[in-house]
Amino acid sequence: MKKFRALIVLMVATLLAGCGYNDIQKLDEGVKAAWSETLNQYQRRADLVPQIVASVDAYMGHERDVLTQVAEARSRVGSLQVSADKLPTEEELKQFQAAQGQMTSALSRLLAVSENYPDLKANTLFSDLNVQLEGTENRIATARTRYIKEVQTYNTFIRQFPQLITAKVFGYDVKPNFGVENQAEIMQAPKVQFNNRPATAQ
Repeated sequence: MKKFRALIVLMVATLLAGCGYNDIQKLDEGVKAAWSETLNQYQRRADLVPQIVASVDAYMGHERDVLTQVAEARSRVGSLQVSADKLPTEEELKQFQAAQGQMTSALSRLLAVSENYPDLKANTLFSDLNVQLEGTENRIATARTRYIKEVQTYNTFIRQFPQLITAKVFGYDVKPNFGVENQAEIMQAPKVQFNNRPATAQ
């Protein structure tokens, strides 16, 4: 009887190894790690925002709307229920991406307005925070790229045979991925306008 059980265990182990179960586990963990790193970088940016707002507050008395937009965007990001322990659903990822896009837009406007304040640009604290923000944006881009690739690899693998069967049996579904933030703008046909006035002879 013991030999029969050992044989069954060996057969099941062989079947699981041959049908991609172990690879699915490895790829799933890769996606989770990439998501965790992406969240860490977004959190790093969110943590910088109050310091940036505080550093420009004294200089931008007439730019209250810009500061308010940044604060509101930061609040929306903070209200999202996302966790490194749980990958988001497709809807949750869309909400996350929309909130982060609003934060990016608000920060861009703030930095553009700051160009009008030479004293602020010369402020060492603001300059240091700006450098940190630029570095964080680069880290976010890198982390997102890694996450996109990890999800693509995972999704491609579990949609192939025979892993497709293993994924269905053990409940591994295709994972949602980041989309293009400005998709609506990209999909619009470019407006081309030619100058029909005749060229003047020189």
